[in-house]
Amino acid sequence: MREGMRKGDDAVLVRIYIGELDRYHGKSLWEEILKKAREMGLAGCTVLHGVAGFGAASHLHTSKVLRLSEDLPVLIEMVDRQDKIDEIMPFLEEVVTDGLITTEKVKIVKYVHSKGSKA
Repeated sequence: MREGMRKGDDAVLVRIYIGELDRYHGKSLWEEILKKAREMGLAGCTVLHGVAGFGAASHLHTSKVLRLSEDLPVLIEMVDRQDKIDEIMPFLEEVVTDGLITTEKVKIVKYVHSKGSKA
């Protein structure tokens, strides 16, 4: 178990809504955010690929056969203690130039990491 993350602890869940075509220094934005979260040792980060969605401009993005958009939605979720989230937030605010970032308080129910796992 990661030091400081125990059952019943308070934590913060960050959700980042972007498009799959969003870039940072010419590289995929979602990949760069995932790499940064890992480098900083966050407890967890998951990237979810959406099949449909729309944002502030109300442009529909969908994965239907007759694609209305090639820029499908991507949702990135990360969770950790408030201090760790505070460390990564300036990076997120810099790189997410078109999207949405939200946070919410969560309670850790279970967090287990097997020593042999490469996850």
